[in-house]
Amino acid sequence: MASSSSSSSSQLIIIYFFTCIFFASAKIATSNCYKSIFGFGDSLTDAGNLVHLYPPGRKPHMYFPPYGKTYFNRPTGRCSDGRLLIDLIAQHYGLPLPPPSKEARDGGNMQSGINFAVVGSRAMDAKFYEKRGIYDKVTNVSMWDQLDWFKQMLPYLCHNPSGCSKFLERSLFLLGEFGGNDYTHALLSGKNINEILPIIPSVVHTIVSGAHELVELGAKTIMVPSVLPLGCTSSYLTYYQSWNEEDYDELGCLIWPNHFATHHNQLLQRELHRLREIHPHVNIIYADYYNAAMQLYRAPSKYGFLKGGLVTCCGGGGPYNFNPFAQCGNYPATSCEDPNQYINWDGYHLTEAAYKWMTKSLLEGPFTNPPINSFCPFDISEAQVSKNLESPKETFKI
Repeated sequence: MASSSSSSSSQLIIIYFFTCIFFASAKIATSNCYKSIFGFGDSLTDAGNLVHLYPPGRKPHMYFPPYGKTYFNRPTGRCSDGRLLIDLIAQHYGLPLPPPSKEARDGGNMQSGINFAVVGSRAMDAKFYEKRGIYDKVTNVSMWDQLDWFKQMLPYLCHNPSGCSKFLERSLFLLGEFGGNDYTHALLSGKNINEILPIIPSVVHTIVSGAHELVELGAKTIMVPSVLPLGCTSSYLTYYQSWNEEDYDELGCLIWPNHFATHHNQLLQRELHRLREIHPHVNIIYADYYNAAMQLYRAPSKYGFLKGGLVTCCGGGGPYNFNPFAQCGNYPATSCEDPNQYINWDGYHLTEAAYKWMTKSLLEGPFTNPPINSFCPFDISEAQVSKNLESPKETFKI
């Protein structure tokens, strides 16, 4: 009886041992998928570029507390209480947080990645909108400006064409989110939904053209995000508050902004499919930010958001705690005690806790197409795997 028990225990130890090796090896493989990450986009991605484009002596409101309080313990220029999606994606793959491009040359390892995103950026350039009476009060940076910055930085990243090709093949590119500001700025300029719908195909075509540009430069893995569910943000719910109950869905989100966001996302998926047909050997990935976020809005308490999904953590009061004249970081806006209980951070952007769930759903769940976890362009060598299997205790904490 004792011998049988001892044998069973031994078998369990062996199973446990090899299970640990399997998951640890998988973790190392994940951390070696990419050698660098490059980000482009707007305030969902910007890690501190906007302040460098502001007039001397002035700083935007996201450069004041309580921004950054959860992870960095200080404002960094990120529009959240902590890390953003690009930060969490980088860490998932074992990479350092990509620095803002406007600070990258000041030091650090640029070869691990750079973040070119700027708060307020749009896909289309300023001239396109100014012809239509749409003006940006934050920044006139477009996607094309950011791609130009990247091309200017390439000589510092790789010193010869052959080395550059290999470097770009081993990099992950996050192109966006773009589109949200294209539509939001138009609405805030007084345009109505019927005037915005005709520009959506142009915005989508521009985004996909940007992805094509990266492929032409040598990129092999590009994530292109969708637009978020704008009708669930506290800013939209405040700006376009309606007395008509039929304007809201069962979650309390405005229907019409989510409808045009969905239209954008459908067109984007269609255009990306065409781009894949042109470049069959490139990993062109649609990142479904919309539904990765909607799962949180549909069941906030399931994910630990005990304060619900529509009220902001940091704001200046009102039904959704959003006040455009007292935005987070400015007086008299106040912040909640625990951002982890909120999906919305400041009315436009989400909390780090929300971004964590979204990142998990994107990288390990169903919200990328094709699934990003189904391939790894730069796997670890067989020799490294063998070394890990020979001495697991030295390499892993089991």
